[in-house]
Amino acid sequence: MRATRKKYIRALVQDLLTSHSIPSPPVPVEEIARALGADIQRRPAEDDLSGFLLRDNKEQRAVIGVNSKHPQNRQRFTIAHELGHFLLHETEKMHVDREDRGFQVKLRSKGATSELNVEEREANLFAAELLMPTVFLERDLFLENDAEDIGDGLDLLNEKVLAPLARRYRVSSQALTFRLASLGYIQL
Repeated sequence: MRATRKKYIRALVQDLLTSHSIPSPPVPVEEIARALGADIQRRPAEDDLSGFLLRDNKEQRAVIGVNSKHPQNRQRFTIAHELGHFLLHETEKMHVDREDRGFQVKLRSKGATSELNVEEREANLFAAELLMPTVFLERDLFLENDAEDIGDGLDLLNEKVLAPLARRYRVSSQALTFRLASLGYIQL
């Protein structure tokens, strides 16, 4: 089984932020997706369907479908997640994401089933890194709060601290909590 490409994903996101002149949150994920050749379509769907990616490799274009019934923050994450599939998994022609992960349509070249989990982890990591870039979070957590040590300045498990930061990044408090845990700033 292939390992998740964390360093590559972080570098890819940093390149996107630089090339699109994005200095701070919230990251305009829709603008980036469109600039990279993705058309975003919002339509109501069953609650367990988050979104999909339909790719046309010949034209270097894609359609990212998003469940319009979901909250805006979740729609942003879905766009970022599907954009991750678009940029990281070039052999996929169609990818459907459902909440339970029990249904995925993948029209691609032969590959091991274990690749599915790696690809989902990579798409999630890409989405988290794009919406909540490490460099932005570190600046917001350390520099703007004059905290040399996170423990001295901020209680990151306190909703009164998390909520304004989540609003700044236009993500859910839950997504921000998972991101901070993945970066080692809190333990769940």
